[in-house]
Amino acid sequence: MSTKAEATVDDLYRVPENGKAEIVNGELVLMSPTGGVPGRAAGKIFISLHDYERRVGGGYAFPDNVGFIVNLPNRRSFSPDAAFHKGELRGGLFLEGAPVFAVEVRSTDDYDPAAETRMAQKRADYFAAGTLVVWDVDVLREKVVRVYRASDPENPTIYRTDEAAEAAPALPGWMMSVDDMLG
Repeated sequence: MSTKAEATVDDLYRVPENGKAEIVNGELVLMSPTGGVPGRAAGKIFISLHDYERRVGGGYAFPDNVGFIVNLPNRRSFSPDAAFHKGELRGGLFLEGAPVFAVEVRSTDDYDPAAETRMAQKRADYFAAGTLVVWDVDVLREKVVRVYRASDPENPTIYRTDEAAEAAPALPGWMMSVDDMLG
């Protein structure tokens, strides 16, 4: 019987071709690229977060494919679709600690019961690592933003078209129109 070595942060640095991965349950979990609509939504969220960073300060906005190193029993890293982090920059190294705000934009394969279970576990991991707010952005089916907070992780606030989603208490005063994410 062979035992598989547990994935390390060094393994994340060696993911080929700027690939995206996370370390979950000791394994390197590769993530496939997303489609156009979810990718544009994540990009627009990052742009809005970057504008907030420039206006308010107090942290850094990050686009997709940035690694956040955490120390949980079942998880060593996150790579959200967009995020806001209040920790230090570390040159070319991954960031230490969880973002204060994380965005997960659903892709085509994020709609079955197994995916729902994975996303719920990932949100729980975000909160265990110190994230205050997680957005579950659905631009493909329901066209909603579910805002989960560490203070009440089982009861999201749901924002629909013609509404503006927010990320309090992580980012006071910041909000973004759901319609802007869809266009």
